[in-house]
Amino acid sequence: MQPPNDKNFPARVYAGGSGLPGPDAVEGAEPVLVSDTVTFAVEYRLFVLDGEVRTGSRYAARGDLDVAPLAEDPRRAEVLAFAERPAGSGLPRAVVVDVGLVDGSGWAVVEANAVWVGGHYACDADAALDVVLRAARPEAEFGASDHPFLRPVPEAVRD
Repeated sequence: MQPPNDKNFPARVYAGGSGLPGPDAVEGAEPVLVSDTVTFAVEYRLFVLDGEVRTGSRYAARGDLDVAPLAEDPRRAEVLAFAERPAGSGLPRAVVVDVGLVDGSGWAVVEANAVWVGGHYACDADAALDVVLRAARPEAEFGASDHPFLRPVPEAVRD
């Protein structure tokens, strides 16, 4: 379970309702993503710009930290082939997408996040920065496909 827009509380498996975050972490009307528990054999972080994977990194194997550049990973072609599917499917033009190989089920999207939320692991830092900068440009430079993902900046922050 995790919040879809911000990292207000950690995404993790909650054993029961008593362990869920309260109103100090999430407002009453805030949507929360809930899914079945799955086991990923391997997970990857992809920095995607305009539907193209600009850089990627393996970051976990069997739940343990296992970092390596995507270019050096034996599953690179599989990861990129799967990543072509979610491109352009309702995601912002600049986004981080985590994908993984689920035991017995094939490839799945772990989550999609704003590019400034997660680390870049062994991704090419310059390529990742290009994606971050695209997501952080002035409001007037965003296209129509990005508008659903923009949030208003509070007046106090603008001054």
